[in-house]
Amino acid sequence: MTTDHTHPRSNRTVVSTASGSRQTFRKLSLASAVALALAAGYAADALAVPKWAEGRILVQTRAGLADAEFDKILKPHGGRAIGHIRQLNLRVVEVSPQLEQTVARALANNPHVKFAELDMLVELQQVPNDPNYASAWHLPKIQAPSAWDSSQGSCVIVAILDTGVDSNHPDLNGTNNCPSGKLVPGWNAAGDSTITSTADVYGHGTMVAGTAAATTNNGLGVAGVAGAASIMPIRVTNSSDGSAYFSAIANGLTWAADHGARVANISYDMLTTSSSIASAAQYMVGKGGVVVGAAGNSGTDRGYSDSPYIISVSATDGNDVKASWSSYGYYVDVAAPGVGIWTTTNGGGYGAVNGTSFASPVTAGVVALMMAANPALAPATLEQILESTADDLGATGWDTSYGYGRVNAAAAVQGAKSAPATDTQAPSTSITSPAGGGKVVGVTTVDVSASDNIRVTKVELYVDNGASKSLVGTDTNSPFGFSWDTTKQPEGATSLVAYAYDAAGNKGTSNSVSVTVDNSPDPVDTIPPIVQITSPGNGARVAGKVAIQVSASDNVGVAKTTCSVISKKTGKTVASGVGNGGSLNFTWNATRALAGEYIITATAEDTAVPTSNKASTSITVTK
Repeated sequence: MTTDHTHPRSNRTVVSTASGSRQTFRKLSLASAVALALAAGYAADALAVPKWAEGRILVQTRAGLADAEFDKILKPHGGRAIGHIRQLNLRVVEVSPQLEQTVARALANNPHVKFAELDMLVELQQVPNDPNYASAWHLPKIQAPSAWDSSQGSCVIVAILDTGVDSNHPDLNGTNNCPSGKLVPGWNAAGDSTITSTADVYGHGTMVAGTAAATTNNGLGVAGVAGAASIMPIRVTNSSDGSAYFSAIANGLTWAADHGARVANISYDMLTTSSSIASAAQYMVGKGGVVVGAAGNSGTDRGYSDSPYIISVSATDGNDVKASWSSYGYYVDVAAPGVGIWTTTNGGGYGAVNGTSFASPVTAGVVALMMAANPALAPATLEQILESTADDLGATGWDTSYGYGRVNAAAAVQGAKSAPATDTQAPSTSITSPAGGGKVVGVTTVDVSASDNIRVTKVELYVDNGASKSLVGTDTNSPFGFSWDTTKQPEGATSLVAYAYDAAGNKGTSNSVSVTVDNSPDPVDTIPPIVQITSPGNGARVAGKVAIQVSASDNVGVAKTTCSVISKKTGKTVASGVGNGGSLNFTWNATRALAGEYIITATAEDTAVPTSNKASTSITVTK
């Protein structure tokens, strides 16, 4: 089974680096957070007006940019870095209240900044509970029981980025015969030194966790889609209404990727509009993980962009029809049941819930089943199989309501089991700027192009001095770019080389680009050239065609030599010549010249910068 397929929405190849899609994130990072949200119907959601963190923005810099250099960039705008997700080169920046948009726009134009965006506040994608619908209809609908014959998601860690998880719930804290246990240690990404708890502050996270991975066959409550998977609670909010900022979601997703999560579920809105979350999702994909998110509950198409790193899920009902309140659009990848989903609730109970908040973890659970069935599959391959095995609904093929269709757990698991997992093809990569042979000064930008048959996970840039190599930085987010502080390098010629890696560990090597580090001021040249007229001689008598020869020399180099013949009687120039370099030969036709004395003057100009030195000499001849 091939892992290469073309996305009908953008003609993007899912297995590529999709650099064009990343550029879309940059262009939409501010507009989608404010103007797009307003124009495309954000008011239909729980938040009537888009909200963001007062006095705070998010800025991604090029890899290798030092903190001190970033502080210099911020100083004219009155900004101050207060946080740094180093894996993503993502900075949390404090700015003056009311100036968030102005400063973000200004910083986005700096060559060392990849993007700057508002730290938006986003809502949970839950609609009111339906206590009268107490059946797990969604499990047979997606053929989960058939899938369980082959896989139950054993020991796959599913990160729940949400309001926390009830660690005492019997369906969430039991045993699953995994070394890490059923409920693995998590983190409070929205907290500080005083708030570290991952307990559920709202109840939503517990519902999501149960939908994805509540223990099965334990004689209790409900069954999750991947009952043998482990749950990692990542609390991204400390708010009583469950809302969360982009910064907390990006921070939590990065932490989960670094601590063993293979699947991450994010049941919040506006995920694909954030460049920060896209960067964190790409980071997790680079570590072999899959990120699944809710499409939203506006009931409208709000024009969100598609993300190659997040599987966005709309919601269907028991009749395989999109729920009226489910958002839809260009960004939807698949659909899943999201109406009357019976799951775990805070305090040890159970209830039925609605929303794309729950269609998303149904899908995350299916991905966990696939991973357990074939642990070696790359994220792009898993997504391709999930989409190609979905039950097509609505218009034939991909459409804005259902994506590729409603997920089918049994078909997806079977597809994962039979898929080849070996990837031996190395990425291709090249340094696109600076150009070879040029000079570099100060902190300079370096751009690297990289692509792969599956996906590039990271690019490293090195300075190669022949005897040793030093790492400039590591970039996990395309387009890959670096800020190289050349002041830390010896003066003179050096080379740059980049290495690109994929999830299988294959390594691609770029072309070597030779440049000259030129940070030291050049010595000032104050020595003028030496110039002489070698023919004719001073005091000579001339007639007819006179051959005039000039030579000049300099400690650095002669740029130009000029010579003129002037009549002493009339003051007029009767002949002249110009030569490049230190020699000049030309002929003065003196046949019809007036009798008398003539002054021949030669001038040489050297190559000194910024101001050249000049020297002149003169002789007198008689006609």
